[in-house]
Formats: sequence, C-alpha cells, structure tokens
Amino acid sequence: MPDAPERGRPAGGSLGVLSRSPVVHSSTVTRDAQTSETHMKIGIIGAGHIGSALTRRLTALGHTVLVANSRNPATLSDLAAETGATAVTPQEAVKDVDLIVLTIPEKNVPHLPHDLFADVPPALPVVDTGNYYPQQRDGRIAAIEDGLPESRWVEQTIGHPVIKVFNNIYSVHLQENGKPQGAHGRIALPVAGDDPAAKAIVLDLVNDLGFDPVDVGGLDESWRQQPGTPVYAADLDMAGVKKALSDARPERAAQWKAT
Repeated sequence: MPDAPERGRPAGGSLGVLSRSPVVHSSTVTRDAQTSETHMKIGIIGAGHIGSALTRRLTALGHTVLVANSRNPATLSDLAAETGATAVTPQEAVKDVDLIVLTIPEKNVPHLPHDLFADVPPALPVVDTGNYYPQQRDGRIAAIEDGLPESRWVEQTIGHPVIKVFNNIYSVHLQENGKPQGAHGRIALPVAGDDPAAKAIVLDLVNDLGFDPVDVGGLDESWRQQPGTPVYAADLDMAGVKKALSDARPERAAQWKAT
C-alpha cells in the first residue's frame, strides 16, 4: 500500500483544475523572475516516506524547508545534510513559515502538542497527506468509522483548516515521476480544501512539483481520494483523475474499516 497515500458525505464542489498565481502575504516569499516559481519557507512535520520525498523535492525547487519528526532534530541530520533542509522541532516547523505539511500516521495526530497550531494564522495553508489505515496501522478512530472524511477529522483534531493532497501517490513516484507542465502522461493529483486562497497556493505548488493539480472541491469531498477509491495509488492523468473522482462511492470497503 502507498506509504502515505491517505471518506464521508459529499458536499458541493466541481472537479476542475485551478491555475492561477497564489497571493501570499509573507515577507519570506520570493518570486523567481526567470522561472516564475514562488519560493517559500515550508515546515514539514513528519520525515517518513512522504515527508522525506517532499523535503528532497521542495529543497530542489529552491524552497527553504524546516523538517521535524517525533523524536528530535539530531535524528534528521542525514536528511538535512543531503537536502540542505534544516532539522527542527515541531514547534519550530510551524513558526514564521508560509506553508505547513503534516505527514504523520493518523494514530499520532492526537499526540501532537495540543497547542502546536494555536499561533498559526488561520489562513496559512496546512497540507494533510495522511491516510486512515485501521487494520494495517492506526486502529479504530470512531469519527472516521462513522463517516467523517479523514482529513476533516485531522482538521478538527489539530484545530486548523487543512488541504488534502499527496495522500494517493507512492513516495518514490512523488519524488521521481514529476514532469514538466504539458508533458504527455503527466500524473495528476487531487487537491481538496475549503479555503480558495490557501488551496490556490497548494495547487500551484503541486504543479511546480511536476504534477497536474485537480481541484476536488471542499474538504468534505476529500473522501473521493481516500484509500479504496479509484484514484488511490493509481497514477492517473488529469482526465483519469477526474473520472476516478466522479466514479468514487462513499461506502468504505471492508479492507479499510476497523475490524
């Protein structure tokens, strides 16, 4: 199963592609005149497969990356040396940054420091890459079993809005299979979230990483990209992702339910 490819009742929302330059109100954001890419200061909480892949790709794009795990910064010295990222604590990873990536197992989300996101501005994008694997890893989470979309549960647990993306792709594919915009066979990734401005920033970042972003709609639509849905771990192009999202059904298969 994908290392962190991370369901619920559909709310409204069209399945489209948003392509516009993000409006980012932060003094740390710069714009490269030659590449037209936005350079941001990004905090990553979690250094597993997806977190490490994003650290490598984002630093390669010129972003400043702060990466943290559940242990201590010293355990990330090799990744920091390889990529030029800065190993930090979770508290440091969310301070004075332009975007945060939360990429940890669902079972560990409630164990984050309770005030970790207390001072994070409400409009600052927080990406959730997580998946609920009740039998394989996480155990039973009652709210998700009752139908709450996984990322809605994450949002409620951390007390900050989230954008769901990077949950339906293998880490090695995320790291190695990005292609230039317009390239044949470019993989598309679904992106769900409620804040249009925050989501626009994430959609642009997905594009910069080499993937076609597909706007799923609000976070209540994110069940369409959860484990067991047609788009999960499928590496589809834009047309394929749109069809897979449309074909998805909210019933959770037995493999993805707690026993």
